[in-house]
Amino acid sequence: MKNKITPINHERVLKASDFIVSKTDASGRITYCNEIFIELSGYSEEELLGAQHNIVRHPDMPRGVFHFLWTTINEGRECFAYVKNMAKDGSYYWVFANVTPDTGPDGRPAGYFSVRRKPHPDAIAAITNIYAAMLAEEQKAGPRNAIEASLNLLHSKLEQLNLSYEEFILSI
Repeated sequence: MKNKITPINHERVLKASDFIVSKTDASGRITYCNEIFIELSGYSEEELLGAQHNIVRHPDMPRGVFHFLWTTINEGRECFAYVKNMAKDGSYYWVFANVTPDTGPDGRPAGYFSVRRKPHPDAIAAITNIYAAMLAEEQKAGPRNAIEASLNLLHSKLEQLNLSYEEFILSI
C-alpha cells in the first residue's frame, strides 16, 4: 500500500544527461530501477523493488492520463507521456516518459520498460494547463465518472488541435 505523503512545492530537476530507467512486471510492480530513479525518488532500492510503480504518483496527475497510458501499453504499443512524479519527501519532479511493453511468448505484455528523461520547460508549461483542466473535470464528475470526463476533455483538446495524442505529445 502506498504511503500517504503530503506534496511540497519543491522541484527536483533532472540533468539533461539523466535517464531514469525502471522495469515492472505486468501488474506494474517494480522489478528493476536504476540509481538515478532511486536518487530522484528518495526511496531506497529495497523500498522500490516490489512496490507498485504508482509509489511516485503525484496527486497533480489526472487519473485519465494513467488510464490512457495503461490502455495503450496493454495493447502492446509504446506510450509517451509527460508525468509529474512525487518523491518520498513530497517534492516533485517532471519527466518525459517512454513506456514500452515487454512482450511474453504468448504475445501479451509480460512487463514494461520505462525510460524517463528531462522534459523541455515549454512542454511542461503546455501540459500543466491541460492536466489542471483534466483534474478539474475529474473532480466535477466524481470518482465513478472521473476518468471518462478527463479523457473526454483531453480528446476534445486534441480534436481542436487536429492532432493525435502521439502527435501532440511529441510536438510540445
